Amino acid sequence: MRVATFGLALFAAAATVNAITVTVEPNTNECFFEELKTGDTLSVSFEVGFGGDHKIDFSMLDATGRVVQVAGQQNSGFYTVTADRDGSYYYCFNNLMNDNIGKQVSFYIHEDHRPKKEEKGSEPLAEELRQLSRNVLDVREHQDYIIQRERMHRNTAESTNDRVKWWSIFETAIVLGVAFFQVNYLKRFFEVKRMV
Repeated sequence: MRVATFGLALFAAAATVNAITVTVEPNTNECFFEELKTGDTLSVSFEVGFGGDHKIDFSMLDATGRVVQVAGQQNSGFYTVTADRDGSYYYCFNNLMNDNIGKQVSFYIHEDHRPKKEEKGSEPLAEELRQLSRNVLDVREHQDYIIQRERMHRNTAESTNDRVKWWSIFETAIVLGVAFFQVNYLKRFFEVKRMV
């Protein structure tokens, strides 16, 4: 019974985290929303993985459509809004400044719903469970962030290695061509012409 209560409390206290990767095409604005109740907290962290200068515009709107957070040309960020009324809260990624390159954005949504008041005896345990849940989710977010960064750096390294390989092949072909030309030219230069 006690284990079931503990598991139920952990499940109820856990904040939710969702990881999403989208491609924001050139000249577009991608918006998403979450339904929040008064007092809930919505946090969005994002990272631009690929595309152009790796920068994008970000904004958050409250339930009335008023802009509450705005960030221009960022490659990553963490923004939070606390709901002052029930409704849909939007967060948008804007790629309107770029006319020809789509950008891949990975973002994480953290919703912290205010729990209902619990019985007096279970408050410290429930608060500890909520804190533990937040810590676990923070570790998971950091791991996802490190995986995304590692993927970006690996792709950059592979691209650089590919360019170095093709440049080396091109240089080798040029050196062999010049050597062949020089040998033939010198051979003809020192040829003795016989008169008959």
